[in-house]
Amino acid sequence: MSISPEHPLLLRIADDLADQGWSQQSVFLPEALTAELAEECRARARLGLLQPAGVGRSGTTQINEGIRGDRIQWIEQGQSEACDRYLAMLDALRIALNHQLFLGLEDFEGHFACYPPGAFYARHLDRFRDDDRRTVSAVLYLNDDWLPEHGGQLRIYLPERTVDVEPKGGCLVVFRSADIPHEVLAANRERLSLTGWFRRRGDTPF
Repeated sequence: MSISPEHPLLLRIADDLADQGWSQQSVFLPEALTAELAEECRARARLGLLQPAGVGRSGTTQINEGIRGDRIQWIEQGQSEACDRYLAMLDALRIALNHQLFLGLEDFEGHFACYPPGAFYARHLDRFRDDDRRTVSAVLYLNDDWLPEHGGQLRIYLPERTVDVEPKGGCLVVFRSADIPHEVLAANRERLSLTGWFRRRGDTPF
């Protein structure tokens, strides 16, 4: 999948980040690609490849389901056609954000995330205190036929209000990693996403 960094959808995301620090696009991917990514996430789960997510940075990570209950596996270029198409879309978004906002984003890291029924992720920020590379967070939802009564909303804490985003398939939420506290509410059905971060060069070498 090829998309220009000048595509109106990507420029709209950049404008939202500049104006309010976050953006929600209800339809970011075609339905077919969203379904392919959802099936890949489920296939990896069936193979036992998704592992309990930890809290903290690599090297100091701890498993604590009282804070975070999802299971994850990192994605990389070349693992599958569906992932490659999604990563190409995000790279165009990275270029658009750099052109419009001068963020100096260099790369993207991301993973599949599967929340079993009842799992949640307590309120947090995405940037580590000892690693300032994560600059912009991006969450793509992979859930078909999601209804409000299923729960699982992404709750975003803004200075003057709180916003709940339904994790409907194809929806993308983008926000500044260091500035937007958020949490994942418990759902009563399995909840799938692709979660990741655009990173800049850090002030301190790691």
